[in-house]
Amino acid sequence: MSDTTSFDPRQHRMVPTRWFEDFTLGEKFVLPSRTMTDALFAAFQLASGDNHPVHYDVEYCRARGMPNMLAHGFQVVAQTCGGAGLFAHYVEDSLKGFIEQSSRFLGMVFVGDTLYATLEVSELVPQRTTGLLTLKSTVHNQRGELVMDGLQKYLLKKRPA
Repeated sequence: MSDTTSFDPRQHRMVPTRWFEDFTLGEKFVLPSRTMTDALFAAFQLASGDNHPVHYDVEYCRARGMPNMLAHGFQVVAQTCGGAGLFAHYVEDSLKGFIEQSSRFLGMVFVGDTLYATLEVSELVPQRTTGLLTLKSTVHNQRGELVMDGLQKYLLKKRPA
């Protein structure tokens, strides 16, 4: 027989809630690595609707000197999704909005590459009841090359009184 009277689904969490003032400059959130497979390329093409052959035709790519299909920039950016790691779980109750994103593409990503994404707190701007948290996003490949960097900005609530 199970005791359901003491269970509260609102308390079923991976990590405790963090508020704006709980974050520190330089704090890092490492995201799981991911190898870019043919299946991921196909799924991204299906979701994005992008139909340029550089992203789905390996022979087209080889004819242009590339070793395999080239990842779309947004497919690389998607590896920095805060929800892929613990960050999104920390801000379940404090997140008011994901308000800005920028990125620079610094190297090519092909089928078979393994990507390693990290988010790092780079700026904290307190406001009256909220704060603006900026995360620097980086993506490296298996050779240690930085293939993408950028910023993500989140509006977070401050700790309730």
